[in-house]
Amino acid sequence: MELSNRQEQIIEIVKEAGPITGEKIADRLKLTRATLRPDLAILTMAGFLDARPRVGYFYTGKSGSELLTETIKKYKVHEYQHVPVVVRENTSVYDAITTMFLEDVGTIFVVDEHSCLTGVVSRKDLLRASIGKQDLNEVPVHIIMTRMPNITVCRREDLLIDVANKLINKQIDGIPVVKDTAAGLEVIGRVTKTTITKVFVELIMNDHI
Repeated sequence: MELSNRQEQIIEIVKEAGPITGEKIADRLKLTRATLRPDLAILTMAGFLDARPRVGYFYTGKSGSELLTETIKKYKVHEYQHVPVVVRENTSVYDAITTMFLEDVGTIFVVDEHSCLTGVVSRKDLLRASIGKQDLNEVPVHIIMTRMPNITVCRREDLLIDVANKLINKQIDGIPVVKDTAAGLEVIGRVTKTTITKVFVELIMNDHI
C-alpha cells in the first residue's frame, strides 16, 4: 500500500507521541479534524495504526510487508473460487479435449451421476492419450484419469494461501473445491494457478488493501 505524504507524517507523529488523539494530530499538522479523518480511517483499516476510544491512536509497529502478509492469510477459497469444468466418466477423450479447449482450462474434473468427484484429467493426460492410433472417440476419460483418493482437493473455508502451497508442492494447475455429501465429495468450484496469480496481483495493486 502506497501512502501519501500526509499519511506518512501522521504515522511519524503517532510513532513519536502515541497514544495521541486525532485532534492533537490535526493541531500538529495545522489541519482540521474533519480533513484528517479519512487519512486516519485508512491507516487504521490498513493496520498501520490502532485506535482506542478516549485514549487515542497507537502505532502498531507493523511494516507494509507484514500487513500484506496478514491480509493474504485471511483470504479464503470461497471468496475466489470459480465455476468448475466437469465431465462425466463416460465422456470420450475427444470430447474432453474439446471441452478443455473451449473452456480454456488446464484441468477437467470427472464426476459421477451425483456430481461427486471420481477423477481428474490434465492436459498431459489428454496429450498422452492422443499419441497413438487409438480412436479418441472410443476411449472414455475414466481410462486415463487420475482417480480418487490420489487427488488433491480443498474446501470453501480453506485459506487461499494453503491452496497456493498445494498447487506448488503438487505441481498441478488446479484444485477442485468440494463439499462432503452422503454420496461423496461434490465438486462445487475450482481454484487454479491463474486464480492465485490474479488475487496476488490485485492485492499488490491496492484493490484489497
